[in-house]
Amino acid sequence: MSDVQLGMPRLPAPDYPADVRARLDADAREVISRYPDSRSALLPLLHLVQSEEGHVTRTGVRFCAEQLGLTTAEVTAVATFYTMYRRKPSGDYQVGVCTNTLCAVMGGDAIFDALKEHLGVGNGETTPDGKVTLEHIECNAACDYAPVLMVNWEFFDNQTVESATALVDDLRAGRAVAPTRGAPLCTYKETARILAGFPDERPGAVEAGGGAGPASLAGLRLAKGESAPGRVVAPRAAARPAAEDRPGTGPRPTAGEAPATHPSSHDAPQQTSASDPSNPAGPAAEEGE
Repeated sequence: MSDVQLGMPRLPAPDYPADVRARLDADAREVISRYPDSRSALLPLLHLVQSEEGHVTRTGVRFCAEQLGLTTAEVTAVATFYTMYRRKPSGDYQVGVCTNTLCAVMGGDAIFDALKEHLGVGNGETTPDGKVTLEHIECNAACDYAPVLMVNWEFFDNQTVESATALVDDLRAGRAVAPTRGAPLCTYKETARILAGFPDERPGAVEAGGGAGPASLAGLRLAKGESAPGRVVAPRAAARPAAEDRPGTGPRPTAGEAPATHPSSHDAPQQTSASDPSNPAGPAAEEGE
């Protein structure tokens, strides 16, 4: 007897209720009208259906397919490729902890581990009250504020285990939370509708969006010739021994002779196994191999 069991074919996804469908139809027409090719509207339409249910459901996939004349397989292929589209119910607040190199070194890994234990959830999981979904993010594009968390894509900079724990506790308790910079915090569904291209109706939210923070703009100010509050990077030569004290270098230049310069220490000539027979790299590492 075979162990193979044939199940019933999966039924088509149900439609939205009539009132919801009518509202989404009107919103979809507005989104599609922005593009010369209707297929280009798929990404904002996925945000639109996500704003309705908090994640991209089978009903949402069907809706997008019908609006754009695509198959549900084509819509699903896009929805599963981009991580900003959720495929299962998520919390009101998506808490993303950057665990890429700089944030991890500065404490991101410790923050992520602490939040998993504190909330009792794993990566991509949601707390039982439906308030917080925790996830690690590869880069929040804010390395100068490491370690960084994002809540519904708003920045919370220079975090610690203690501040991150207090943050998620406030979110779950319904207490007001203000991002370090940028617009005020809103729910994930509200964020998804904004990402679909609809106006942010909250008073003062657009003006509060602002731009980059002071740390991000330091290099721009220097490039413009503006004075900096302090030396940003110490000269390389300050920490390097004198030339005659460094092995493999010649004597210091005499008076009136210009010293040899290089754009950075990485451009200086380095000894290799081929040029330094006393320190070979091994029989299988001849130069050119």
